[in-house]
Amino acid sequence: MFPMTPIAAALALLFCTSALAAPAASVSSSSSLIAQSQGLPAGFTDHFFEVPLAVRIDLDQQMLGEALIVLSKDDRVTLIEFTDTGDSKIPASTRDTWQALLEKGVALGACSESCPEQMVSAFYNLENSQLSIITQNVERVDEAPRFYNQPEGGSLGLIVNNQLNLNGGQDQDLGGRYGLQASSSIGNWSQVFNLQLARQSGDEEQLRHAIHELYTQRELEGQFFRLGHFTPNSDGLTRQLRSFGASPDTALGMMYGSSDSLAINSAKPSVYPIYVTANRQAAVEIYRNGLLINTQAVPAGLQTLDTRPLPGGIYEVEVRLIEDGLTVSTTQELVYKPSNWRNADDRWRYNVFAGRETKLFSNWDEQASGSITAGASLNYLLHPRVILGLSAREVREQLQYGGSVDWTVANNTSVYANVFQTQDHGTGMDLQGLYAFGATNLVFSHNRSWLDTRDTYETLPDGTRLRRNTFVGQTSSTALSVNHRVDAKNSWNLRLSHSQGNVEGAGLDLGWSRRDTLMGSDANWRFSVFDRPGTSGTNDQRNRGVDVTLSLALGTEGRQISGSIGSRTAREGGRDNNASLTVRQDLQDHVLQSISATAITDTYGVGMSGMASFSTDSISGDGFLQRSSYNGELTGGLNLNSTLVVGAGKALLSSQYQGTGAGMIIDVETDLDEIALRADDLSGGSSVLRPGRNFVPVSAYKSSTVAFDFDGNHPPAANIQPARSSYHLNKGGVDYRKISVMKTVTVLGRLLDPQGAPLKGHHVINHASRGVSEVDGFFSMEMKTSSPTLEVRYQNQLLCQFRLDPSKTPSENDVLMIGDLRCTPDTLAEATHQAPTAG
Repeated sequence: MFPMTPIAAALALLFCTSALAAPAASVSSSSSLIAQSQGLPAGFTDHFFEVPLAVRIDLDQQMLGEALIVLSKDDRVTLIEFTDTGDSKIPASTRDTWQALLEKGVALGACSESCPEQMVSAFYNLENSQLSIITQNVERVDEAPRFYNQPEGGSLGLIVNNQLNLNGGQDQDLGGRYGLQASSSIGNWSQVFNLQLARQSGDEEQLRHAIHELYTQRELEGQFFRLGHFTPNSDGLTRQLRSFGASPDTALGMMYGSSDSLAINSAKPSVYPIYVTANRQAAVEIYRNGLLINTQAVPAGLQTLDTRPLPGGIYEVEVRLIEDGLTVSTTQELVYKPSNWRNADDRWRYNVFAGRETKLFSNWDEQASGSITAGASLNYLLHPRVILGLSAREVREQLQYGGSVDWTVANNTSVYANVFQTQDHGTGMDLQGLYAFGATNLVFSHNRSWLDTRDTYETLPDGTRLRRNTFVGQTSSTALSVNHRVDAKNSWNLRLSHSQGNVEGAGLDLGWSRRDTLMGSDANWRFSVFDRPGTSGTNDQRNRGVDVTLSLALGTEGRQISGSIGSRTAREGGRDNNASLTVRQDLQDHVLQSISATAITDTYGVGMSGMASFSTDSISGDGFLQRSSYNGELTGGLNLNSTLVVGAGKALLSSQYQGTGAGMIIDVETDLDEIALRADDLSGGSSVLRPGRNFVPVSAYKSSTVAFDFDGNHPPAANIQPARSSYHLNKGGVDYRKISVMKTVTVLGRLLDPQGAPLKGHHVINHASRGVSEVDGFFSMEMKTSSPTLEVRYQNQLLCQFRLDPSKTPSENDVLMIGDLRCTPDTLAEATHQAPTAG
């Protein structure tokens, strides 16, 4: 930042004073800078033209940012830099466009020809130090767009997520799964590929394999169209419907339905505001289920929190008020942002599909093939609080029907009911209710079915197929859960259940939790008693017991210790008194991310287990090893993840899982030995960048910007170019950027003409930054140490240039004192210019 001279800082105030004594028309009669400067006191004009001025820049009556500019007598304005854009609501990409234009210089007044970005006029007001830019969009009152525009010309890219899971033991065959999930983008079409290889322990060493997805999809405004090999599902519905029988198998065909992928989700506040009262300037941290989801700065006094950035839904959060680094209060608050479907102009959500049941590279005997399959599902908004659902489909030559109603009875009460039937298979029903009053939540659920499940299985989201517990006859399950928050530290929960079918009988779980401090460390207590129906794991005897658990966070070095003691029903039906102790350590700047060890003692003996998680540039994962206290057998497991990213002619293998739909490959070049950068996606999310090639996940469909800054509180003397970069990608799209981080040094000098007179208002430019000479010719700026060159421009004309030698230039506190620079045309012909001496 370049400070103004003290005279320039008082310029606006002096002008206002003189304006009161002069006729108002003397200033407003002309918008030219010369006319405005006539109201200045004698001698102040030199501090108005060709010197840095701090101003506010408005674009179409909206703040673009605070900035430093230079005004010239020929009614031109040139931007030096933006100094503050925090209060601007204009997108960063738009600001970047205008920054590039203003740095070249823009003529004030009405624009008659070659108007950049549809500019109509630009005006500088000396009275309030404001530069106003008006474009043809200023009076547009169109409704806010409902959907994002897709990238012009589409996007290209390939993202491949690889997952490997292994498990086994002493007397167990090695089992595992390899999953390959790929997404790509070609133009405005996105492609999806899902391959699964699996072998279950004891499965006669058979390697199962299948391709579950191989299709292309086009996103439209409010709809999607899918073509290829896919699993029919409920994509596009607001409320999912259940069905009986076999899960819909893969089909070769087409699917069309509703889609919100391109919909703009405007942030909305919570219905009920959240208040905090701070004694002084403070910060607020908001936690959900123990995870930090938002932080805000608040001034002193009674304040309401900004709940618009918080996720939608109805849930409890913990609000911590922090003053001077210390937590002064902690409260439990309710975020109430119901995702009610309220658009009466768009009452339908639907999808339809048709095709032939097919198997692709599959050896699953249970998977159907050859039959025609078709179906349709829909939601209808009967009322802002009532959503109806219907579905009908044919799978394996069996018709499946379903219906549902989702009713928000009141702000604290909701009911969901679902009835479904499959031809020659069975009928089922689901009922769920939620009631909240004060600090208490009640959840009721009941489901009942009449079915034959000997030939059914379910498909997990990652493509893994699991066979359900088989049963012929009637099953039912009923449960009532009560959660009550006593105060900020104490809460209790109760669950009553009753089931018929595979598990018979009633169950009771009662628990009490307390958050406290023990020996100066945060502590969490948990006490629970239970009485549950018997299973084969308890020799069909009821499982009754008690459990007490204590967790301690030791210091601030990421160490945690927890222990438990309790009693339960043993495998043979007797008593099993048990205890455990776990120590966990989180690590920083290490391949190992965390390690933990657990010792268990019970009726059968002593058991041990250990876990570790790790991450490198190209692969991440975790593993565990256990020794059973029952039979002493060893078992273990390993999970590995890696992502291959290809785009813009570049490729990268990353340990970072890609879950937002698109990505950016970023090469970081630097002359610093150790450097860590932070890439912040302005649509959400951030990543740490290291020298070399990096991967940053970004949002699909939404046009946004990634900003680059130094990680940590003590940035080095270096310059990042560019400081931010815009993107606009479809799902599966990958872009490429290259940024440079170079050492810089502050230079201080004075610019003179050939006769030795000071040159004011001349732009001094380096690869790292730019400065403007003051009235007395002095200037200061940042300069790359690897490229110690300066060029001097005036009204976009190159006047002279210099190459400095920092080793021969006096310095003080990392500031080079380069003395006087005589700007003469002969410097343009010199290949090298030694550091000038003070004149």
